[in-house]
Amino acid sequence: MKKYCIAAALSMACLAPVAQADTVLGLYVGVDGWKADNDGSFSDNNNALQNFNFEDETFVSYYAALEHPIPLVPNIKLKYTELELNGNTTISGDGFTFDGSTFKPGTDATAMTDFSHVDYILYYEIFDNDLVSIDLGVNAKQFDGEVVVTGDINTSDGQGDRVTETVDFSGFIPLVYGRAEVGLPLTGLSVFFEGSLLAIDDSKVQDYQAGIAWELIDNLAVDVAVKAGYRSMTLELDDVDDINTNIDASGPFAGIQVHF
Repeated sequence: MKKYCIAAALSMACLAPVAQADTVLGLYVGVDGWKADNDGSFSDNNNALQNFNFEDETFVSYYAALEHPIPLVPNIKLKYTELELNGNTTISGDGFTFDGSTFKPGTDATAMTDFSHVDYILYYEIFDNDLVSIDLGVNAKQFDGEVVVTGDINTSDGQGDRVTETVDFSGFIPLVYGRAEVGLPLTGLSVFFEGSLLAIDDSKVQDYQAGIAWELIDNLAVDVAVKAGYRSMTLELDDVDDINTNIDASGPFAGIQVHF
């Protein structure tokens, strides 16, 4: 992970000489609603992963980006994504060990997980005009959540006992970031792709969205656009604060963005 962080820092240094800067200060704020189909598994302390049937959920993301005319200094974008998953399962195999308790095989268990996170993105505008824009940079995805499992365990008298175990976790995941947008002349429409990616050792994280935007208002004071598309997130975390995951959340999204 340290090697990856060094590589990410070097990539930013390489991008700086070819970066373009805005001629004025610009602020982007937006909100998206995301209808996600969720599935996956998790464990702690290198125990075997247990699959859970997670419910489909509607999540909300908020973001703000500041672009400036200072050469070589990266622009910054902050994005918060809600990702609270609730599910249930029938314990498989020889049981599921979580936070020191082993839940009995063949019994039902529930999970409440919070993988909500903040993206801290530093990027350069590699190319920017009325038709095409390309941004490249790095992203630090910060998790600060918890995983709660409720189910049956064996007690010393051989009888079952229902318990709830909670594990808190936190950590930063460094990723490569990119965004591209292509405008369709005379229509107010554009197509875009935005994503962050990490693939190192046994960890894989990817978070991308692609879609179409329509500019409703375009004047010197403010620009307002609505957008819709598809977002997919994969969280294959390997021992991040003792938490291991194989989570996938994917589905359509829609939102609005304001540019001052």
